[in-house]
Formats: sequence, structure tokens, C-alpha cells
Amino acid sequence: MSELANESSRAGLTQRFPLGDRIEVDALVDQLRTEPDGGRLTVGDPRVVEFLTKFARKLLAPATARRFPELASLGFFLRKGEIAKALSSVESQGDAMRFPRGLVFHVPPANVDTIFVYSWALSALAGNHNVVRVSSRSAGAAETVIEALNAALSDVDEATARAITATQRMVTYDRSDAISGALSKAADLRVIWGGDTSVNALRQYPLAPHARDLTFPDRSSFAIASVKGWQEASEAERKAAAEGFYNDSYWFDQAACSSPRAVFWVGDAGGAAEAGAEFRKLLAGVLAVKEHVTEPAMAVQKRVSAYGAAVDGLITKISFDGAGADVNGVATLELADSATMPREWLGAGTFAHGSVRTLDEIVPIVVRKDQTVSQFGFTREELVDFASKMAGRGVDRIVPFGSALTFSAIWDGYDLLGEFSRLVTVHT
Repeated sequence: MSELANESSRAGLTQRFPLGDRIEVDALVDQLRTEPDGGRLTVGDPRVVEFLTKFARKLLAPATARRFPELASLGFFLRKGEIAKALSSVESQGDAMRFPRGLVFHVPPANVDTIFVYSWALSALAGNHNVVRVSSRSAGAAETVIEALNAALSDVDEATARAITATQRMVTYDRSDAISGALSKAADLRVIWGGDTSVNALRQYPLAPHARDLTFPDRSSFAIASVKGWQEASEAERKAAAEGFYNDSYWFDQAACSSPRAVFWVGDAGGAAEAGAEFRKLLAGVLAVKEHVTEPAMAVQKRVSAYGAAVDGLITKISFDGAGADVNGVATLELADSATMPREWLGAGTFAHGSVRTLDEIVPIVVRKDQTVSQFGFTREELVDFASKMAGRGVDRIVPFGSALTFSAIWDGYDLLGEFSRLVTVHT
């Protein structure tokens, strides 16, 4: 036996869900490969659906939803009706029968600490056995999720609880070549979130010849707002847009791949300046109502990033707006040229602003790294035309303000339930 194999047999993991004793990785893999009581999981397995709906109710409890509004969004995503809608897209049809892929190894990011639940839940709905590495740095919402998962086991019947316990695991372990290597080798599909560095680091561990990776590398997002649409909007609609933009940007300190890092006002330049100023004032008002406070370290980060962009000649003006105690809540960087839109994270609440006459001017600057476009004030026809002209060069989703962080079974251009399952054709 090789040195790595020896280390693998001794390497231990902490079982977070279902709660269990510390376990060696080889024993974990053996358990996950065992068929559960009641038979193999299927796509849309009723046992998984029952468990997920009970779990969703835990997340939608008023106290939990108030404390972590992002978990309320997750709870709505896992309601029985939403699950049924998602599963309807992967029903076996004609000569094609749909089955699980097998064992799926998920490696989510630490900075967006609930994304692993969406990925895991869809994979479980596809009938897969799953092992999820939960970062030891995860806290807050992630800990609440783990608690809710374990509590939900008590709300399902014994047969369902046994099936979930046998096939679904969430674990924590220190950095270990042996464990990551063993889980990668055992997987039929490996799901990697968290950026280019994480993807490249995990790819050093070989997969079985038939297996493959589903990767979610570094992405960037931006927002577009129609000057005409803003001018025609009611006061209530403008306030709702500012609140939606706050949710898109501040829930995860603007670190989520789908959070906008730049805002383009589309239309007359004079109208754009006026609309942008009103929007920023409304956004600062939302921060005041939410009692948002920029931590000192973040305030320094924002100023360093802003002045760095100025030194590089990328921006023409810097302004810091806020309300109440948080005068640094909104940092605005006026772009010298729309083509120089920054795609890196500059600090929570830091937005590059640009003005263009038409959406056509944005098309040439879109790159494959761009993921989500949050929009306000455009018609469906305008947005479809915009997407058509981008012709796949980048951008995977266009959503209204307030929906950037709303997860969907189609993400980063992948139909996830399709990716988590496989087709078997039968011809006579």
C-alpha cells in the first residue's frame, strides 16, 4: 500500500450532518456506497422530497428568517411546489430514462456560506449519494443550516431518516491531500465552488476515468438601469429598487459572484447623472433603516481600493455616501471609460458607475467571466435583444434588482438537475 493510501486510511473527518462520531475517509466512502434500506434513491425520490420540505419549514420559521433572510430564500426554494416544478424538467421521456450519477463530492466556498445547500439539495433530488465538505471557517447562517438539517431528521418517518442518514453527509476536515484525494477518486461527479484558485487546487486530485468536474470559478456581475425606466417609475418602485439592490449587494459583503460590482445608467447623460444621484441617496437610506455599519477594516479596504483605481486612471471621481452612523456605506467610483469596468472585489458597498447611451455600448465589454446582470426599468424585448447581441460571449442570467442572489436550478449556464443525473436510452 502506498504512503498516501496509508495516510488516507488514517485520515479522519468530523461528521456535521447527520451528527456522528469522527470517521476515517475510507469508512465514510464505504458507507456512502452502500444501498440504503428501502432501495436505491431515484430521481425525485419521495424520501428526499419529504426530508427537504421538512428542512425548508425549519428555515422559514420566523425567528430564523428574521435573523438570516438569505435562509428564508433557501426555504422558499425548497418548498414542495418549487421542488415539483424543478423535477418536472427532468422527467424520463420517451426512450430516455433518467437516473442518478452516483456519489457526488461537493466543495463549496467559505465566503458564501449557504451556497452548498442549494448544490447539495439539487443533487440529492437527482437521487445521488452526497458528501459535502463544509468549511471550518463557516459560521452564522451555515451553522444554522446544519442545526436545521439535523433537527429535520426528527420530523420525518424512520424509513426516510435511515435513507437520508445513509446517503447524505456533510463533513469538516483540515486541509488534507489524503482525504480530498480519496473523496475525489471515489466520486462520480465533483462539484467545485469558490473561484479559480479552488478549482485549480482541487483538480490536482485525480478523478475516476468515468467521472468529471462541475466547476464554478471566479465570476463577476454588474447592474444596468434604464434612465427612461427610472424617470417613469413611481416613488415606491424606486425605493423598492434601492432595497432590492441592497439585498443583492450587502448580504454577503458583495463577495457573492452574482452581486453587482458596477452600475451602468443607460440613456441620456444628464438624466443618468440625476437618476444615479437619487438612486445612491435612496440606497444610503436603506442602509440607515437596516442599521448597516461598515466595519473599520472594511472602510479602510474601500478607500484603498478606490484610491488605487484613481491612481491607475480608471476613475474620475470618488464619493462616499451614507446615512446615520455609516457615512461610508456607499462608495461610488465614476468610471473614466466603461470598458475599464472593475471585476475584482473592491470592498462591501463599493460600486463603479458608468453612463452609456444604449445597451449596445455594453456588449463589447462583456467577457466570459461575467455572470449576472441585475436590471431595472427595461422591457423584456430590450433585454432579449441585449442577450442576443452578446451571443454567448458572457453573462448567464439577467434578473431584476433584488433577485441577483436568488438561486435557480439553472446556474452559471448549467441545468443543474440535468448535470446531477444521467440518461439511459432504451430502444426496441
